[in-house]
Amino acid sequence: PPAHSRNDWIGPPDKHSNLRPVIFYVPPEESPLERRLREARQEAQACDQRFWARHNRAFRQEKEEFIYSRLKAKGLEMRDETGQKATLNAEEMADFYKDFLSKNFRKHMQYNRDWYKRNFTITFLMGQVALVRALKWL
Repeated sequence: PPAHSRNDWIGPPDKHSNLRPVIFYVPPEESPLERRLREARQEAQACDQRFWARHNRAFRQEKEEFIYSRLKAKGLEMRDETGQKATLNAEEMADFYKDFLSKNFRKHMQYNRDWYKRNFTITFLMGQVALVRALKWL
């Protein structure tokens, strides 16, 4: 972002996590409480980035392996005679999606618990910052 910007900047989606990274604005006279809030938001973003990058990588890899094994079991190659990538029908892919979600259920539950904790902290800090600003204004 330009040096004169006074806002957070949101970038294009990351190719691994599909999340849009945020470059947080740091005010010149940021209070310790505002800094804690910004750092909590940055840490939440970093945690989400790590989780979804790992999750999406595992998803893509397992999906390719699933497709390969199903095509191989049918006696088919990864590409058809025209060079197009071979695919499975929706029913077969539904089996993969169901298995993948079941296998990763605990990871998702832990991620959700952590996400709620982080966001509760952020919301609490936002309330404190808003209260301090309101009291200063008064």
